[in-house]
Amino acid sequence: MTVAHAPPFRAEHVGSLLRPSELTQAFRAFNAGTISADAFRAVQDKVIGDAVTTQESLGLKLVTDGEFRRASYWGHWVDAVEGLGVAPALFAFHDESGVEQEFIAATCTGKLKKSASISTDEFAFLQSVASVTPKITMPSPSTLHFWRLNETIAGSGYPSEQHYLADLTAIYRQEIADLYDLGCRYIQLDEVPLIMLANPAIRKRVVSLGGDPERLTALYIEALNAAVQDRPTDMTAALHICRGNFKGKWLTEGGYDDIAESVFGQAEVDAFFLEFDTDRAGSFEPLRHVPLNKKVVLGLVSSKTPHVEDPKQLKVRILEAAEYLPLESLSISPQCGFASTVAGNPITERNQIDKLSALVGLAEEIWGKD
Repeated sequence: MTVAHAPPFRAEHVGSLLRPSELTQAFRAFNAGTISADAFRAVQDKVIGDAVTTQESLGLKLVTDGEFRRASYWGHWVDAVEGLGVAPALFAFHDESGVEQEFIAATCTGKLKKSASISTDEFAFLQSVASVTPKITMPSPSTLHFWRLNETIAGSGYPSEQHYLADLTAIYRQEIADLYDLGCRYIQLDEVPLIMLANPAIRKRVVSLGGDPERLTALYIEALNAAVQDRPTDMTAALHICRGNFKGKWLTEGGYDDIAESVFGQAEVDAFFLEFDTDRAGSFEPLRHVPLNKKVVLGLVSSKTPHVEDPKQLKVRILEAAEYLPLESLSISPQCGFASTVAGNPITERNQIDKLSALVGLAEEIWGKD
């Protein structure tokens, strides 16, 4: 494996990719009990190998396994950690028309204990088929708390969110250490609650449910830092701040203004993946709060719509962002994954390839080839 420089790279993608029909059929068959676990894994291995080949052929300097072994971007944590289960979320996805989509979220049912591989098996296979840097994504600690707020730990035996998150982040530290020992040098934590807490309407709802938005913001930053605090210096940790991604719908809208100073200034990560694909993401001005020793990956391309963005317009936006951070501190990517769940977003695999290919070409035009 050869690496030009430490990630993030100039052209990136967030992680998840559209599941091929062969894989979605295998998911259905496995869940129905008509194929064995070994047969299901064989299909996963095949399509992951194909996805890695496609990513590398596009000129990307990183690859993921597309999250092809996961039903959702956080569900594998529930599968691998005793004391985690699922229950209805207290929030809902929506689109521009106001149509809502309910979902299930992680909840705590008892003392947490890691009982199986979370991402180490994923990484081991990915590394075996990759020629460039493999990246592993994981949900942020807040993902496993916020959707149900205080109800997350009701009946769990944990006396407070702090006690729950202390045990949870200890599992993160062990998982990250295990990944490092296998050779992983690039991780990304996917974070939604913090940007939701920047939305006045959601803050009001949190208060109505008995939560304190300011305290939760501080608690989640503290948990994030606790999760990554022991990583070695040659492991890059990135934070992807997402507004929600489910079948083209989202959970929140609004800029980074109300959380920029605290999150960008206090989160002990090396890079931020930030969504800037629509007006609902706000302006680039909050980037002024990003320390100069950290990188920003501009999510300028939508993973939710089939339209392939005009590279000329994207270049203009990159230069606008460069008014707040040096161009050398910037990279580009889609604003989110293409399929945070097996269902995926309302685009085609051809759209996905065209978008990623355009990003690679634009990155080479602006920054040159590594």
